[in-house]
Amino acid sequence: MAETKKTTQRESADTGTFSAEERAAMKERAAELRKQKKGADAEADVLAKIAEMGDADRVIAERLHALVKEVVPGVPSKTWYGFPAYLKGKDIVMFYQPASRFGARYGTLGFDDTANLDDGDVWPTSYALSTWNDSVEATVRALIAKAFS
Repeated sequence: MAETKKTTQRESADTGTFSAEERAAMKERAAELRKQKKGADAEADVLAKIAEMGDADRVIAERLHALVKEVVPGVPSKTWYGFPAYLKGKDIVMFYQPASRFGARYGTLGFDDTANLDDGDVWPTSYALSTWNDSVEATVRALIAKAFS
């Protein structure tokens, strides 16, 4: 009997093809764009995506979503490749990639180039989130405030 092998993100980079997870993300992005053209409720889509996440990712995503809404009142959100994303105007500033999405050991809080995080010639644009606690919340709060300033 032939063995089936799960293609990982690293393997897809080595072979020049997209992994199943990457193809699914692209299909999801195309579906998001179609929904947005039809005027779908972007905030409801974000909350639905968060609700679909596994327990560990969902806890982080829910707390992150609430924190963004607290720090930047009225900030619009939408899904972006299936991730909850937060905008300044029409530009994505930050997003949360759950660990389960690509089989990673931690979720990723990512910032796009529109985030105001510049600090000299080099600065981080993504952060690993493996749990949520008061210390993590304080760090993320400061990042959100700076990114949207």
